[in-house]
Amino acid sequence: MFPMRAQPMQILPVPAGSHLPMRRVVRHPREILSLVVAILASVVLLVMAISEVSAALTEDRDPNVYAVALIGAPVLIWFARGQLWAQERLRGIKVTPEQFPEAFEMLVDAAGRSGLSFVPDAYVVIGNGVINASASGHGFRRFVMINSDLFEVGGSAREPEALRFVIAHEVGHIAAGHTSYWRVLGTVAAQWIPVVGSTLSRAQEYTADNYGHALAPEGARSAMTTLAAGKYLGRSVDADAMADRAVTEPGFFVWVSNATSSHPALLWRMHALRDRRRPGRLLWRPREQWLWREPVEPGSYRIPAMVGFAPTARSIAAVPPGRTPDAPAPERSPVYATAVDGIAAGAHETPAATGRDWDAPGPGRYAPPGESAVDGT
Repeated sequence: MFPMRAQPMQILPVPAGSHLPMRRVVRHPREILSLVVAILASVVLLVMAISEVSAALTEDRDPNVYAVALIGAPVLIWFARGQLWAQERLRGIKVTPEQFPEAFEMLVDAAGRSGLSFVPDAYVVIGNGVINASASGHGFRRFVMINSDLFEVGGSAREPEALRFVIAHEVGHIAAGHTSYWRVLGTVAAQWIPVVGSTLSRAQEYTADNYGHALAPEGARSAMTTLAAGKYLGRSVDADAMADRAVTEPGFFVWVSNATSSHPALLWRMHALRDRRRPGRLLWRPREQWLWREPVEPGSYRIPAMVGFAPTARSIAAVPPGRTPDAPAPERSPVYATAVDGIAAGAHETPAATGRDWDAPGPGRYAPPGESAVDGT
């Protein structure tokens, strides 16, 4: 007899709270402040909505439709998230060890190394030319959706590290709590306020980019050029030239375009992924020139220890003698093998039981120089 419930997410054998050390380091430093402002703004709008509906009932008139929608947001959001999950299950191609095994390995690796105790579901959906991916949830379920046009980057376009970065970015949204029902509910009204909601969204995107860079730094460059020019033309794009323009493209309407967008300006994202000395800029364009011409101070802001894009021939030529931009790639964990073995055995084994070393986040592993990832001291 077929089960009446959806298959549960795969469990990973990691200690409770394993996602916290990395999250504390890679989260954008302005995200929590933006979150608090968005929640306060939403509370103010909710009070105004309740006042409007109460006044309408007293005056025997129809209340404002937006006020009614805001009061009913808990049910509307729950229903919309459930509907989205159902749609992806019915139309999407689920990423499994048998279907797209390379992408499944990337998914398990990103989930394990980010400290999640489970592997999110992942679906490939028809993109119709749109380059996009997203993450969401319903109840305790978390899932990732990747448009087929973007997913092809890891296939026929032969940029597997770009796909690894994209998957790590979306898993980062989940690990950072961006897909939580309560976070969405608490900030939904702020999306109607110019700059407030969009600033929080951009901070969250920078956080997810930091996850992507920490877990798949080799794919940052190709992922950004794919977003800029598509899955084929992106291979011909000079990412350094685009990142340089983040400093030299000023103007009032540049500010407005970025401030009202849910995602950071692409030039600014590329600049932030290349120059790891500072967090991505939320409201004001970057002022610093590119990284290879300046040394990285030992105690400066770095995430977590990699240095920007993998250098091109042009960037290497610009490095003064005696300095090298090369940085070692982080070691990949044996998460995929452990997870697949657990499926085959029909049980969720612990590292002690299997005899394998589990490469999960631990104290200090993702800490910047001179700082503990656990206690922040």
